[in-house]
Amino acid sequence: MQPRAGHRAGSDAVFLAAAVPAGAGETVLEAGSGVGVAGLCLLSRVPELTVTAVEIDPALSALAQDNAAKNGLAGRFTAIEADVTAPAKALRAAGLVRESYDHVIANPPFYAQGAVRAAPEPSRAVAHVMAHGELAKWVRFLTTMAAPKGRLTLIHRADYLGELLGQLEGRFGDVAVFPLFPKADEPATRIIVQGRKGSRAGSRLLRGLVLHEPGGAYTAEAEAVLRSGAALPLAGPQKKKGRRFGG
Repeated sequence: MQPRAGHRAGSDAVFLAAAVPAGAGETVLEAGSGVGVAGLCLLSRVPELTVTAVEIDPALSALAQDNAAKNGLAGRFTAIEADVTAPAKALRAAGLVRESYDHVIANPPFYAQGAVRAAPEPSRAVAHVMAHGELAKWVRFLTTMAAPKGRLTLIHRADYLGELLGQLEGRFGDVAVFPLFPKADEPATRIIVQGRKGSRAGSRLLRGLVLHEPGGAYTAEAEAVLRSGAALPLAGPQKKKGRRFGG
């Protein structure tokens, strides 16, 4: 469920959830969760996972908790009304504990203030437009909340790649960039960026995903994510532990 007017959740949140390499028993924090689409998609794919959804709009936060209940996921989903750019004291008071989440994820507002005309409906404007300097505050919040070696996953416009990589530098390494192409012969309009906190590993540009066939229908790969809950392979191969011999 979501409001009839204003910002409407779309496929970006579903692809974001598909990219998170979470496992059973792990914890996830989503910043700017809206009505909970990404977190609930992730919970439906991964058993025994818990999600904390942070949203500034009280009405959307309440809808997110309702959506979790209606989908039988309330026991693993907690909606918290909070501003991710608030001071640390306010975040602690809201129940957010620093460095306590295995995964931090976000689908932040895509447009810089002044780049587009803000929507007249307040919730839509907040969801789409970010004030200058706010992206840095979001990344700082996600960094603070991620556990040591925790993973960050976020989706954004492709033309923000340079700024995102700059914000992650010194905070997250082993960064993977996964482009989403509208069609095979068109440039990517969205990117999913993922990194590991404190890692010194280099960056990887992945082959990405083509969303639509020439006629406009979703590709089979995109349909697998949108309809069947398939995951997207962003995380790098795990290092095998060395085998020990002898006593």
